[in-house]
Amino acid sequence: MATPADLALPALELEWRDPDGLMKLKTVFQCQACGFESSKWLGRCPDCGEWNSFVEERQEAPAAGKGRPAMSAPASQPRPYDQVDVTEVSRLASGIGEFDRVLGGGVVPGSMVLIGGEPGIGKSTLLLQVAHLLGRAAGAVLYVSGEESERQIKLRGERLGVAGSALYLMGETSLERILEEVDSVQTIYSEKLPSAPGSISQVREVATQLLFLAKGRGLTTFLIGHVTKDGSLAGPKSLEHIVDTVLYFEGEKHLHHRVVRAVKNRFGAVSELGVFEMTGSGLTPVPNPSALFLAERLAGSPGSAVVATMEGSRPMLVEVQALVSATSFGTPRRMSLGIDPNRTSLLLAVLEKRVGLELLGDDVFVSVAGGLDVDEPAADLGVAAAVASSFRNRPVAATTALFGEVGLAGEVRAAGQAALRIREATQMGFRRLILPARNVPEAGAEGIELVGVNTLDEALERLQDAT
Repeated sequence: MATPADLALPALELEWRDPDGLMKLKTVFQCQACGFESSKWLGRCPDCGEWNSFVEERQEAPAAGKGRPAMSAPASQPRPYDQVDVTEVSRLASGIGEFDRVLGGGVVPGSMVLIGGEPGIGKSTLLLQVAHLLGRAAGAVLYVSGEESERQIKLRGERLGVAGSALYLMGETSLERILEEVDSVQTIYSEKLPSAPGSISQVREVATQLLFLAKGRGLTTFLIGHVTKDGSLAGPKSLEHIVDTVLYFEGEKHLHHRVVRAVKNRFGAVSELGVFEMTGSGLTPVPNPSALFLAERLAGSPGSAVVATMEGSRPMLVEVQALVSATSFGTPRRMSLGIDPNRTSLLLAVLEKRVGLELLGDDVFVSVAGGLDVDEPAADLGVAAAVASSFRNRPVAATTALFGEVGLAGEVRAAGQAALRIREATQMGFRRLILPARNVPEAGAEGIELVGVNTLDEALERLQDAT
């Protein structure tokens, strides 16, 4: 069988020199996933391990003794810490509360924000609404699209109720003719580079030039990026390092709600989350996500448990569902949606070893209702309770919620921001909350019974007392 090294193709000896002798073009093979360069084609990238990711590109290389003119950047002088004026970076309200929450409190002038998501999930819709509201509140806003014409954007805007002269539209793909915002960074190209639009060198060049423009003139810039099949942002990871904030659109297309999550933010908390509902008039903020995710909960059904989770600085109640059934194959199946599969396997092993549930011959399916991804350890107790409820065919009380991290020894460990979780459960009408013993406040809580537990076995016993 041929190896990647056997499939290597020789590089083309292509070189072009301009009349002035300043620049020459060389042909290299560049990985479109990580940016690794090679003088010959390789089947697999030795740096990131991606297959068939090398593309032939032509790059400008400086001739001997001369270099390419550097991009101009605003001059900066060192200043004492006490003399730095923070009022220069005061935030602007976008008019959409959930969007401001994800950004850390509002739009920062001069910042660069990258928004990624699957096609059709609502990225352009959200930014068109934000551009419209910012234009009414802060001044002129330029919306540039590399994929749609002005007429297409105007048709979408009419459906969203966008109106006003402060919003300017432009359909353009040449970076040299774009001054401010960009709609899709993968479709914009620079005329200075001979590479095709969407290549790694073009993406880097576009992002870098826009960064200098944003920082030098204090212009807030939003970039929209596509995502790959595995859900990560397309293009090089260096693009995420260039920008100030990276936002991900999450959610299924057939669901009526969308989630915007911050995975990087230099001006706010990471993992902050905003929830929107897709309607005929665009994306509508959801001020109470707990009510949204619990709206279709079937009370009294075995295998269902409500977990008090934290997403950034926001507490939310979500429903964790589990289904345990006898397997019809030799090897039982383990599937998880919205929960880390490795975490689920760990909890199943703890339930078998520490609690005595014989799950070895059963298929186990775990899911977070509503399509939300929960990745914090405090959801362990809810997952374990849902699995035990389905296995024993005993429902968890409809007015009981849980949270807590489960260790390998079966202990229930404390979770952070317990006061916010308790307050959210109380506001949503829950009368009983099972939580780690170390998280129980000394003064208790009004309107809800707090049940502190130290082990997973104890937590499941207290659940049975409430049914």
